[in-house]
Amino acid sequence: MATILRDWSYRYQWLYDSISRVAALSVGGERRFRQLPLKSLDITPTMQILDVCCGCGQATRVLVERSPHVTGLDASPLSLARAKRNVPQASYVEAFAEAMPFADEQFDLVHTSAALHEMAPAQLQAILREVYRVLRPKGYFTVIDFHSPQNPFFIPGLYLFLLLFETETSWQFLQTDLAQHLQAVGFQTIQRSLHAGGSLQVIQAQK
Repeated sequence: MATILRDWSYRYQWLYDSISRVAALSVGGERRFRQLPLKSLDITPTMQILDVCCGCGQATRVLVERSPHVTGLDASPLSLARAKRNVPQASYVEAFAEAMPFADEQFDLVHTSAALHEMAPAQLQAILREVYRVLRPKGYFTVIDFHSPQNPFFIPGLYLFLLLFETETSWQFLQTDLAQHLQAVGFQTIQRSLHAGGSLQVIQAQK
């Protein structure tokens, strides 16, 4: 059942968008969900920004409002085709996040939205190393993704969502201390905030 629903959610963008909007209600709507990781950051129009695992461009749309120099990266040709239609202002690259075709220290900001939970542990480690590599000194890595709930009220909703639409990597991710992994990669300043009863985490990590 989970495999079928997951497949449908990626095959039909209207379904994926509907699921995203409903899930984002817990933090005040989808636009606030997309903006939370960027809160308090001084993002200027000259900054080079990378949206890792950009999908259909939901977060990319918010990023191009801050800077015209946004690149979306994703391994799915279908997702990239949709992103190009949805947010034509950005540039796009088809590649795996654990082997980015970019030079060292190319970006001022790297962002990812609800994607890291889809990665196996070895993939996750490789992606974090790649993010660190392509970031310029003092650059930021911003993340919004799942977190193990602290408020029991949010446990049924999150667990049902994972059962219906996610794979075993999402359950592994709930047990992962992402901030600790970022520190191990080399990030010095790491700020984490929890939302929706602790079921969502926002991280801003500076190189």
